[in-house]
Amino acid sequence: MEKMPYQPGLADIRMPQLMTVTAVGRPDITISDWRAGLPILHGATATLRELRLSDAPSLLATLATEEVARFISPPPTTVEGFEGFITWTHGQRVAGNYVCFAVVPAGYDTVVGIFQVRQLEPGFATAEWGFVIGSAFWGSGIFSECARLVIEFSFETIGVHRLEARSCARNGRGNGALRKIGAIQEGVLRRSFLRNGEYLDQVLWSILRDEWYQAKAVWGPKRH
Repeated sequence: MEKMPYQPGLADIRMPQLMTVTAVGRPDITISDWRAGLPILHGATATLRELRLSDAPSLLATLATEEVARFISPPPTTVEGFEGFITWTHGQRVAGNYVCFAVVPAGYDTVVGIFQVRQLEPGFATAEWGFVIGSAFWGSGIFSECARLVIEFSFETIGVHRLEARSCARNGRGNGALRKIGAIQEGVLRRSFLRNGEYLDQVLWSILRDEWYQAKAVWGPKRH
């Protein structure tokens, strides 16, 4: 999701109280009415949770660097800009259009990245997901684990059937990460992403719900 759906200046929408309940037999995931508040997803290397306004300084320090942001739409450049983005994510979640998880590594209390999922058609049957993680955590294993949690949340809780991702063709690390977690490359979207006045090619990736659970050699059998 290199083309950020966020548009600055949208109205402030207050975040409802988070409501979660632990799923039976699922120690690594909590289930909720995700429109009322995102669940907390627990992994061995990181926790995924809803963004908070207090995360804005960490997001600015971690994500608004050229090394991290060079293959995505330009992120906000101020703390206030990220606060606006965080408020927007809450409003879009309440509307049932979009979710955004903050990535908090084990042993940390600061955010080092985000995972986003947005619907591409009414009902969320087809959705697009994207991610960005601070360069200090590249190659740490956090991406693979968090990606799995977000994918399973998308399939099991939101009800997504097809999950798409678009990654700049020049982004070797991002495309390699998608391939590693089992995404299938479907084609190249020619000159589909405008960045710094230049149109760039994107690679289209997909993960289908039934195929995801058939890939037991990678992730193991589906848990209930």
